[in-house]
Amino acid sequence: MGTSGRPARKKKMERLPDAAAFATKLKNTLIQYHSIEDDKWRVAKKVKDVTVWKKPSEEFCGYLYKAQGIIDDAVNNVIDHIRPGPCRLDWDRLMTSLDILEHFEENCCVMRYTTAGQLLNIISPREFVDFSYTVGYKEGLLSCGISLDWSEKRPEFVRGYNHPCGWFCVPLKDSPNQSLLTGYIQTDLRGMIPQSAVDTAMASTLTNFYGDLRKVLQKT
Repeated sequence: MGTSGRPARKKKMERLPDAAAFATKLKNTLIQYHSIEDDKWRVAKKVKDVTVWKKPSEEFCGYLYKAQGIIDDAVNNVIDHIRPGPCRLDWDRLMTSLDILEHFEENCCVMRYTTAGQLLNIISPREFVDFSYTVGYKEGLLSCGISLDWSEKRPEFVRGYNHPCGWFCVPLKDSPNQSLLTGYIQTDLRGMIPQSAVDTAMASTLTNFYGDLRKVLQKT
């Protein structure tokens, strides 16, 4: 019991004994992905000025996807709409709920979120519990994350798992009010899903992400 007479809040820090070290390792992994040579990627989908590439993941038996496009807004505003917070639910059509479970410091948290079904529900709704970290990168920002083995589960959702993923956002050299947004995503959706369905869903989700983000930023 806590000193107020209420049950003490259960601490979750045992899952992350050193959040700062965990965050640094995650950041370094994303920077490593960001330095992968162009010839290691092959195009998965291209829609107007957004391109999605993929290569075999070294984390699991799926793909690491890379997406890139230009966003007509400043870096801070772009990342504010991507990282965990109320802005994300306002525009991301795939995300159906988002809760912050634990804050470690201002730019570091654990979040739980759910996603809608995809491809006529061939891929049913998923739940993820991710550690999220936002940090400066060169002249811009990196918002990155990785799933945690969180024991609390809800039976109505399949628990997916995000291997190290993140979004690099840097200003264009000659146009500071435009940003180059580059994402790296490798999601194990789990469940019995054909690989072709996963490939279609991932590529479409990433191109839609850019379109939806641009629309909400135009409004603001």
